[in-house]
Amino acid sequence: MGSVIYEWQRVANDLERRIRAGEIPPGGRLENERELADTYSVSAGTVRRAVRELRERGLVETLPAKGSYVADPLPPAEA
Repeated sequence: MGSVIYEWQRVANDLERRIRAGEIPPGGRLENERELADTYSVSAGTVRRAVRELRERGLVETLPAKGSYVADPLPPAEA
């Protein structure tokens, strides 16, 4: 039986793909929670968990009351 992929993982993985592809450049701001929730058809809580995962991967930094921004420089991709 395959491993379960949670919605927050799907969102985090897609955002990482977009970041690494340059769609959201280093220093670029992520959409806000509501916009991301609408884009991915998920809850704001799911988006919060996905962004937390991206922070743990070193891909984004979140500034209180300002939003989440792509790390500059980006960490190397994991193999």
